[in-house]
Amino acid sequence: MSHEMPPMNELLQFMPTVQYGDAKPTLNNEPSTLPTDAIGGALHLSSVLPALSDAIGTPVATAVHKNLAQLREALGIPTAKHALVVLVDGMGYWNLLDRIGHAPYLRSLLKDDANARPIGTCAPSTTVAAMGVFGTGTCPGLTGMAGYTQINPETGELSQLIQFRNALKPEVLQQQPTVFELLKAHGANATSVGLAKFARSPLTQATLRGSKYVKADRPSSMVERTVQALQEPGLVYLYLRDVDKIGHAAGWTGDGWGEALERIDNILGSISRMAPKDTVICIVADHGMVNANPDQRIDVAQEPTLMHGVKLIGGEPRSLMLYVEDGEDPEAVATRWRSRLGDHALVRTLDQATEQGLYGPISEHVHPMLGQVSVCVNDEMTLVNSLTQSEVAMSLPSVHGSQTRMEMQIPCLIDAQ
Repeated sequence: MSHEMPPMNELLQFMPTVQYGDAKPTLNNEPSTLPTDAIGGALHLSSVLPALSDAIGTPVATAVHKNLAQLREALGIPTAKHALVVLVDGMGYWNLLDRIGHAPYLRSLLKDDANARPIGTCAPSTTVAAMGVFGTGTCPGLTGMAGYTQINPETGELSQLIQFRNALKPEVLQQQPTVFELLKAHGANATSVGLAKFARSPLTQATLRGSKYVKADRPSSMVERTVQALQEPGLVYLYLRDVDKIGHAAGWTGDGWGEALERIDNILGSISRMAPKDTVICIVADHGMVNANPDQRIDVAQEPTLMHGVKLIGGEPRSLMLYVEDGEDPEAVATRWRSRLGDHALVRTLDQATEQGLYGPISEHVHPMLGQVSVCVNDEMTLVNSLTQSEVAMSLPSVHGSQTRMEMQIPCLIDAQ
């Protein structure tokens, strides 16, 4: 596959809804699709841990993925005694390709044609949802983690799922077994390496439980402790957040983002050189990032037509979930939003989103958490709410969450030692 980037205006448009399952995806030859749109199914973030479980000889199926050897083959993962999976928060496939000059190690991996293609993340393309999908090998419709903010069905109020503010307890909200729990139950080693402050966080409890958590705050300790964990057979997970943090603070096209990518590349290159023989390294991301254009920002609080019939608004600036007033027709709300936003938005009722497979299969306990209408936007548009958000939150220079190629297409780079 070519390493050339399509024009940015194409990458900022909607792509087909990514599907879940074990099959390798194909395109329907629609005029609006690109070759890289053949993602989802086996080529999906939810497939990575199940495929790696097969690679280390302890295959564990999930509620979504059963044919683990097929996943492994589709992702190009060889069998190995030791496996390391690295999730780089915010490093979308096209973000990486555009700034690849900052990352010589990752650039060397992209020279392999098997790595020169993206896989898909979940919708919404945001950390909370993606971490649930990644850790359990399933989908937001089963994990109950469907956005940065969503309704708490017990209180009827919005909860925030990074820190789990006003949220259900992690094990009550997210009821799927994690791949780490399944590996542990089968006697395999499963270790997570990350920042000390995340060791007992609710998000870690929801998505990584079952793994042995090893604290590492400095780049040198991340390298040391990851390599140390790899001395034992099994699966090791490393989380790196700097490019997402810098992207939200200063933008993904700025110097700071490139410098953060350089630091991450140094960490990964060092681990690759020091990893024991018979190790496979798999590098993925949770989502990509897009620049937010202030001229394309809409404050929904100042739009009475949009607010009519809407009780609560969850999600984030690129992907909203609308909770409608009792007795309100979701289709009527969706129609008003479609009329106002036009081609800049993909607006679906929950029934329509479910039929299209947006959240994957949906369990009974998760259904009340999902908005009756979902809205995602393209180009560099954002939808903010001055009634509930600060000026800083409404003015982030780079964001994510929507169903565009920039946000949905992520790398899956394999380095076999």
